This record gives sequence, C-alpha cells and structure tokens, in this order.
Amino acid sequence: MAETFVCAGCGATLTAPLSRVALPVHARQRCGHELLPVLMEQGTYAVDPEPSGPPWKPWAAVGAEEAAARGVYAPVPALSYGAAGAVAVAPGDTRGTALIPERCDGPCFGTDGRDGPNLACEECGRAVATRIDDCGHWQVVWLDPRAVCRLPATDPAERTGERAGGRTGERAEEWTGERPGTPPVDPSGHWSLAWTAGAGAALAHLLAASEGAPVAVPGGLLGNVLGRALDVLLPPGPPGARAALAGPGLPDPTPAPGIVLVPVHPRTGRTWRPPGGTAVPVPLPDDMWTHLAFHNDRLFVPATGGLPRDVQRDDPLPPHPQGPFQPDPDVFLHTLARLPAVRLPWLREIYDRVRERPYSVLQERSGR
Repeated sequence: MAETFVCAGCGATLTAPLSRVALPVHARQRCGHELLPVLMEQGTYAVDPEPSGPPWKPWAAVGAEEAAARGVYAPVPALSYGAAGAVAVAPGDTRGTALIPERCDGPCFGTDGRDGPNLACEECGRAVATRIDDCGHWQVVWLDPRAVCRLPATDPAERTGERAGGRTGERAEEWTGERPGTPPVDPSGHWSLAWTAGAGAALAHLLAASEGAPVAVPGGLLGNVLGRALDVLLPPGPPGARAALAGPGLPDPTPAPGIVLVPVHPRTGRTWRPPGGTAVPVPLPDDMWTHLAFHNDRLFVPATGGLPRDVQRDDPLPPHPQGPFQPDPDVFLHTLARLPAVRLPWLREIYDRVRERPYSVLQERSGR
C-alpha cells in the first residue's frame, strides 16, 4: 500500500505517495569529490533502523558493553544517539518543504546535514527533514521520524500501487525478479558504486561464514568481485569451504556448497534462504545478484582471436573497468562491526587491519 508522510505538527502533506522498499546497502556510502545520483527510486521510501544524526558519542565514552547492547561489536569513531527510523526519500518526492538557510552547510558544493534538519514544513515552520546533496553523498532527503507521521494514501489508485511502479500490489515475500540486474561497470568505465558497496557488505558476511579458513569462490566476475579480497584477508591454504550463487530461478549448486550467495528482497529486505539447506546464506543486493546469476556472459578481458576478415561490428563494446575491483571499505567496516562474530580474535584482527588502512589493504596482492 502506498503511503504519504505528513507534518506531525500541522498535518501538512510532505511527500508524494510512496511505497516502502528495503534500505539500499549503499545508503551510507561516501565517494570522494564527485556528485552522486539520487539514492532512492522515485515513488519509494526506506527506513533506517539504526539511530542517526546528533548527538554523537565517541567510542571511548560509550564503551564496548554499551555499544554491544546497541548492536555494534567493534570500535567505531562515534555512535549516534539520535532517533532511529529516519525515512529516506528522493528529493523530487518531497512536497511543501523549504530550506532552512542557516542549516545548509557542507564542505563542498552542497549540504551534508552537519547542522541537523535543514528542511522545514512550509505550513508551520517545523524542522522536518534533512536534505543531503554534497559531493560524495548519494542525494537523499531524510525525514525526521520525530517530526513526521505516515498515513495511507487517500487516492484509491495509489492504495493499490498503480502509480508507484506497479509493485506494491504484490505479496511482500514473492521473489519475482522484478528489477533488472545492474551492470558492474557504469558508462564512464568505472566500477559501479552500488556494486562496490554490495561487495563490501557481502565480504563482511563471507568472512564471518568462513570461520577463518580460505573460501573457494567461482571464477569470472564473482571471483573478480570477492575472490581477490578473500585471498588478501584470509590465510593461504586449501579451501575450508566453497561458496556458490543460489536463489530463485537457479538450479541447486552441485556439489552442495557450505556458503551460498543469495539475494535480498528489494522491498522486504528479507534474505532468501535455500529450502531445507544447511549452507550459510550471504546476502547480496538483488540487482547485483540478478546480474551475477543471469547476465554474466560477457568477458571483461579481450578473448583470443577475432572476427572474420570481412565482418565488421557496429555495436558498441561493453564498458571495461578502469583498474581492479575493490569492495567499499567503509561499507565493509560498517557491516562487519555489526556482526557479533567480529568479536572472535581472528576476525577482529582483520577488522582492525582494514580499519587502519581502509583504502590500501584491499588493494594488496594475494600471496597465494
């Protein structure tokens, strides 16, 4: 069912009708000095279950015991003690809001939310949301859960999902392959930021599932995305487990692997689990998983040979990546810090090693 968000103070409408989806894994991703696109698809919203925004407490003031009670099991620079449940929407889906000029600071071309909510309700002036659009940030508006209320859409067409991408009428737990796979390389020739974020989160889960032993990953694109980093972070030796893609529409891997890379439902956020299996599931964003599962048929290196002498091709070649793939280290650290397994000494050592040199450790060459 589509929903709208209204001001908790005066009831004014603040968004277009929206349908809930899972929070994108790259929601917290940061990327240097470039303008990034919009985080949320038009007509959708997502909820961040973690606290966000000020006040912040440094790790030394929180301590390991209190942090663990909040679901964080390894040191982080600071923990938010703001409200949980911030709502992410596309900037174009907001209605009836106005910028608060004195709260629009940022280090570069836009605002990064450092001063707290910077959007006010036009009707009553209440601060209701934070717009983020600075360099290196995915563009998004975060609605303050303390300042807004969620209501069912009043238009019958919206209630049945006819104007929100046609997806809201489906049962939440169906796996329909409704979204196409996202290519791993963007048109500029760079690795997709969504892929580097998805790989960073998956790498954290893979390490936890590995129990500290080497993991065999299929070759090709999947090996390029995850195998190299596993080789760098885990000790050399014969594999202790085998990982394989699994999920709706794929035959059961043979022989049965100990670890399966499976999709996360794009709307519910539920991780697909193999029926009756004992393999450990490792979640992948559904559009990344879809590409790996069904569209991994084009090489990223030139094949030997060539076209016949009199044959010319006029279709553009697929984009080739500029440099080796690197899982996003910030997303990796964020995910791993929230897995209880990080308290194991061997996994904590990996966490500390990457935290010390986040942009170099995952670029090291494997010694195997």
